[in-house]
Amino acid sequence: MTGAATTFCYDLNGQVIGISASRAELWPSFDLMLGTLRVSEPVEAGFRIDVLETSALPEAPEGKLAFDGEVPLDGYCRIIDGGDVVHLIFPGLQTASIHTDEGWAEIRVHPGSKVKWTLLMMVLDAALDAGGQHMLHTAGLTLPGREALVLIHAPSGTGKSTTSLALASQGFGLCSDDVMILGARPDGIIAWGMPRKVKVHRNTAAMLPFVAPCLGDKWDAEGEQPVSLECLGKIVRVEDVRARPIAGLLHLARSADRQTRLMPLARTDAMVALATDNVRTGMTGLLPMQKQRMASIAALVKAVPTFTLEVGSSPTDAAALIRAALDRA
Repeated sequence: MTGAATTFCYDLNGQVIGISASRAELWPSFDLMLGTLRVSEPVEAGFRIDVLETSALPEAPEGKLAFDGEVPLDGYCRIIDGGDVVHLIFPGLQTASIHTDEGWAEIRVHPGSKVKWTLLMMVLDAALDAGGQHMLHTAGLTLPGREALVLIHAPSGTGKSTTSLALASQGFGLCSDDVMILGARPDGIIAWGMPRKVKVHRNTAAMLPFVAPCLGDKWDAEGEQPVSLECLGKIVRVEDVRARPIAGLLHLARSADRQTRLMPLARTDAMVALATDNVRTGMTGLLPMQKQRMASIAALVKAVPTFTLEVGSSPTDAAALIRAALDRA
């Protein structure tokens, strides 16, 4: 890496990460997601990420092959489990070496490349895990008139964003439609939302016309467009990133008869559903980070009521059902 490195720090609910690189353009994806969490004053980072632009990529580290194949959007990669260090390799393009126990990671990017999304998320996962927090693929919304929140999980494309916006139109507070950070404190399990843009699909826009003021006329190849939280905050309540207690966990499913209903879900089934979408396995089994994540998911499922939310043609109907169920819980 040439030139003096520039470092920015981000406060992830008490876990400060420092990202250092010779050029700010090497980490645009980090700032795109974490920009509102940037710390203006110099602070000591609990986890350090060094980004180097170099053609020297360590593509044959010691360790066991944990993954070898294609990942969505980013292409072919390998994951090497080196015990104390995990390596992610995109041959000829970029690598990452993650030293979770020591609190640092190194990203090497071939000149002309941008940090891939898969690599970014894996390093961010490690930084959070080092601070006792875990990223979950769930939506999160505060209950009307309450500080507590509900988590809604489901595979991509099931309708988390549509359901989240529908609930927000009924007095719920939007923390995130897609990524929540799970943690623990002495009085229970808590979560906070990653402050990223909401991707609104054409179908969501048609079903929830109140979002129209935040939409433009350009849609991407998936029929979506990103909407800023600032714009959404003008039509629904958008919560800050403060950590809040969790009141319930909902597994989202599509209704076969177009009727919206909320039903109790066995904790074992809730555990399987949440883990399937949030815990990665490989040829070597669970990596240490994934074991910690699994333990946190188990603690969450044990601590809160769990339900299946089947959403029909009118997703706003879910609001009254959720409130009634959690008032009784």
